[in-house]
Amino acid sequence: MSEILQIARQTIEEEGNAILNLSKLIDSDFEKAVESIYNSKGRVIITGIGKSAIIANKIVATMNSTGTPAIFMHAADAIHGDLGNIQTDDVVICISKSGNTPEIKVLVPLINNAGNKVVAITGNIDSFLAKNSNFVLNCYVEKEACPNNLAPTTSTTAQLVMGDAIAVALLKMKDFTSKDFAKYHPGGALGKKLYLRVQDLIKNSTAPQVNLDSSINKVIIEISEKRLGATAVIDNNRIVGIITDGDIRRMLENNIDFRKLTAKDIMGEKPKIMKPTDMAIDALDVLENNGISQVLVSDSNNKYIGAVHLHDLIREGII
Repeated sequence: MSEILQIARQTIEEEGNAILNLSKLIDSDFEKAVESIYNSKGRVIITGIGKSAIIANKIVATMNSTGTPAIFMHAADAIHGDLGNIQTDDVVICISKSGNTPEIKVLVPLINNAGNKVVAITGNIDSFLAKNSNFVLNCYVEKEACPNNLAPTTSTTAQLVMGDAIAVALLKMKDFTSKDFAKYHPGGALGKKLYLRVQDLIKNSTAPQVNLDSSINKVIIEISEKRLGATAVIDNNRIVGIITDGDIRRMLENNIDFRKLTAKDIMGEKPKIMKPTDMAIDALDVLENNGISQVLVSDSNNKYIGAVHLHDLIREGII
């Protein structure tokens, strides 16, 4: 094994073991801190300095995206004017490995004087921060992954995981669902998976269709012109079958004289059909599970209204 790989694996193992040890350090203060945040009418203010400030920013982002309003406040800026961000009902989470940095020593008494609850995330339960907080979440790590035991590595990973534990606990308590999650993630592929529906995919659908007695020539032209690789077979505006370009190829490979054939002679009689209100991600499941490239769509009255092709899902970033 090369030295680089050995260092990488050792780092991952050391940090992993430190994270596993956190579960042994969790006590009733964690439960009380989460309940305090849950019952608060205010927001969560998360503060720190240095690398802890970076971790604080990430925890803020996680909380905001999972239904717990949170704001980042840099500890140094807080004592130079930003303390005004803290409102009466807010709960403040202070993150500091040592718990004894000068900024924290100045900031915490000011928060206490204002009457806000303080949650400490620290690796030193005997620190100034720990002794002056309402709840202490122990993030002790034996050593940093840094060979000099100096650069914040394992300690910041532990802080991050503790923040995730708080966010997930609150998520569960709020009964935060995927629909709620979609409200906060409307953009990008993730958001589309959560809110995009079949009706959004067929807004500009060419809805290829032929009748039961349409000639094979007409079927081929319809498939070619509409460029979806298939056409629905319709009877009184209802879907009765589907013909794909694969059906056409197989017919030609079997040397069948198609001049006397009609759509009903070669159509598949049990096409997969979805409703406009179905989720787009479910359409992907239908395509994948059945090994097909398109699915037909009908409204609540079973009237044919369009088709979803695999390319539609690719274009929208669902895949």
